[in-house]
Amino acid sequence: MKLSATILGFLLLLSTSCKKKEVVLIPAPDWSFAQNFYLEHLTRSIAYLDSLKAEGFDGAQSKLFFIKAREAFKMAEPYASYLNPEVGHRANGPALPVYKDDSGTILKPVGFQKIEESIYEGETSQADFDNEMFVTKGMLTVLKKGLLKRDLNAQRFFIATHQQLFRIVSLGISGFDTPVSHLGLQESKLSLESLQTVYVHTLQPLILNTDKSLDTDFQNSLSNAILFIERHPDFETFDRFTFTRDYMNPITRQWVAIRKVSNLWEPSTTEPFNYDAPTFFEKNTFNVGFFTPATNKNPTEKQIALGEKLFFDANLSANGSMACATCHIPSKGYADGMALNSDNKGHLLQRNTPTLINTVFQQSFFLDGRSNSLLDQISMVFTNDNEFNTNVHEFSDAILKDSTYIQLFKEAYGGVSKTNKDVIKAISSYISTLHDFDSKFDKNMRGEVHTFTEDETLGYTIFMGKGLCATCHFIPLTNGTVPPFFNETEKEVIGVPDSNRNLALDDDLGFYWKYEEALHKGMFKTPTLRQVSMTAPYMHNGIYNSLEEVVDFYNKGGGGGLGFDLEHQTLPFDELKLSAGEQKALVAFLKTL
Repeated sequence: MKLSATILGFLLLLSTSCKKKEVVLIPAPDWSFAQNFYLEHLTRSIAYLDSLKAEGFDGAQSKLFFIKAREAFKMAEPYASYLNPEVGHRANGPALPVYKDDSGTILKPVGFQKIEESIYEGETSQADFDNEMFVTKGMLTVLKKGLLKRDLNAQRFFIATHQQLFRIVSLGISGFDTPVSHLGLQESKLSLESLQTVYVHTLQPLILNTDKSLDTDFQNSLSNAILFIERHPDFETFDRFTFTRDYMNPITRQWVAIRKVSNLWEPSTTEPFNYDAPTFFEKNTFNVGFFTPATNKNPTEKQIALGEKLFFDANLSANGSMACATCHIPSKGYADGMALNSDNKGHLLQRNTPTLINTVFQQSFFLDGRSNSLLDQISMVFTNDNEFNTNVHEFSDAILKDSTYIQLFKEAYGGVSKTNKDVIKAISSYISTLHDFDSKFDKNMRGEVHTFTEDETLGYTIFMGKGLCATCHFIPLTNGTVPPFFNETEKEVIGVPDSNRNLALDDDLGFYWKYEEALHKGMFKTPTLRQVSMTAPYMHNGIYNSLEEVVDFYNKGGGGGLGFDLEHQTLPFDELKLSAGEQKALVAFLKTL
């Protein structure tokens, strides 16, 4: 492998002594060590998969070889998955079939999570197991080729490490990676140990010469987090709240400081993360621009102000009966407090109104996922016969009855548009500001206050652990937009009933509309849980009036647990078996959001 010029170069630092300046030569980080570290462990993972294939899914050492293959993969994951996010996620993603819209074919579940099911539950055939092994090894081989072709550098290392730290906080300790075996805590420990090893052999010499105390603090924080996991290995009782606030947050704060002190890379705003945010629970943790269509990035304050005024104006609809705020009421968490709202003719709409809080942080819109952008979603409301019933390409003079609009349009877009496109962009810009990371949960996670009760702390542990809530509602956004790449928003089949009596399955087919594929019957987007205490009633049809009812539904195993015939239910459990006290604690936590 060729070494990059950066590895062979030197970093010149000027330091001032009492009477004179002297030049200190500090070698640039040797990224080849880190690259070889990742490559070595990915190679090892592939070798363990070969051993597992030879052992079979029910052999005496099957679980051992599986664990070793997973552990080696996790140590290579930061860079391997950074280089190829799609393959990396598929190799270590949910054990669910994948529909290929270009061919209309359904790919069987593969990857580590499917192999885990086969080994730990035995629900597979020899032919299927052989296919799982063949495809998974193929994906790891693709990742290995990427590692061989692309040299590690400062930018790639800082981004990849940031992503891996986020994986620990959001996925590793939640059971997302290993929903059956619950190996996530041990693997999170390995991820931290790997970071410590790689840091010592790359960045540490530079940091020691610029800020020795930062190096000491970072090393101590890593060691403390590793020790915390070692002392609390039980998946169900592991205190995620304390671990994240008191052990992971110091690591992320110091990692940001290390990047700045190193002066090796300045991040851009084209990534989902704000790399200057000290934790993953800040008001500015995420870059809104990453989630915004290119045609509407970086809106001005004038455009946002215009959008806010338009949001509340019923003159946008053809008969003057509906505004955005008709269904999205600020005092109700930008939902409406109804099971189903009414259309422009007074008839009930098909589905419950979701909150607009944090809606910008999605890659799929409407509960059935029929829109891929916020602009497109708003456009569909305009053209829907039962909602605004207006033409996107024509501008209605009705709103100009309020003369202040003329000046607002002039300031925002240089004049009144001939179409509704600027109207839609303005509304989108306003909705994109409706994000909230200042809840009781956020403030406590940042350590600004210490007001979490015992129930709320236990509730977070259940949400992230035994309850498996966070395997679909990813922390901290609590929606289905999948970290750490945030390129897709998941949809799930959970089997919602047609009423809170839980006697029959609802007949709304959800995402089935798009391909008319049985796999998608009853599939809906995973919504955010932000402001959830304000946005009752719940579910796509608004059948549950309380969070207690919702938790009870999941505790029973969703629609499948209620006895409905759901071949393609996607919940990663049958029933949760939460006690009454655990359900109470989970509800208490949800109310902190």
